[in-house]
Amino acid sequence: MAFAWLPGAVGDIARGALTTILLIAVTTLAGTFLSILGAAGRRNGPVLLKRAIAWYVEIIRNTPFLVQLFFIFFGLPSLGIRLDPVLAAILAMTLNMAAYTIEIVGAGLDAVPGGQTEAALALGLRPRQVFIKIVLPQALKVIFPALTSQIVIMMLESAVVSQIAVRELTYEADMLQARTFRSFETYFVVTLVYLALSMALRRLLVTGGRRVLGAGVS
Repeated sequence: MAFAWLPGAVGDIARGALTTILLIAVTTLAGTFLSILGAAGRRNGPVLLKRAIAWYVEIIRNTPFLVQLFFIFFGLPSLGIRLDPVLAAILAMTLNMAAYTIEIVGAGLDAVPGGQTEAALALGLRPRQVFIKIVLPQALKVIFPALTSQIVIMMLESAVVSQIAVRELTYEADMLQARTFRSFETYFVVTLVYLALSMALRRLLVTGGRRVLGAGVS
């Protein structure tokens, strides 16, 4: 039977899927937070900060994610910085996601009419309060579809971290294939798992976005 090995592999596949979910959960929180800071700093920060953020975005967006991952995991030890594979994966994924979402968040901030900021300041709100309570919620609502897509893409790109022995879904698939020699069946099943994870993640983000940001999120 082509799939006779599958019942004994369910545990490995589930463990890999859980690791993938953990990676994208941490990356989403950290990457979104950094992207908000980066987008705000790029528009309202001092000149040196704006230039530093611009260079960071350009470097990350114009180099392969695999190279970034290898630099962090294999390159940093040369400087005395050694990271656990999972921590290295989370750091690489977070830095990569933040570079892309800085542009997305920035577009959302630009879409909020400046008159609202001026009106809020005139009412006595501090700039930080205006940003957090008025500008940011509207910006996130505008960019939520693009942000959701970027998170899903990052989840799919997490397969790359199997190259540094992080035991996520693709790593477990590679190990199963090596044991069973059933390449087609193994990667067919894992493809279906990735598809299910992508659809579930998108649905979860849309549902959560509607609850937090209100109607209109899709």
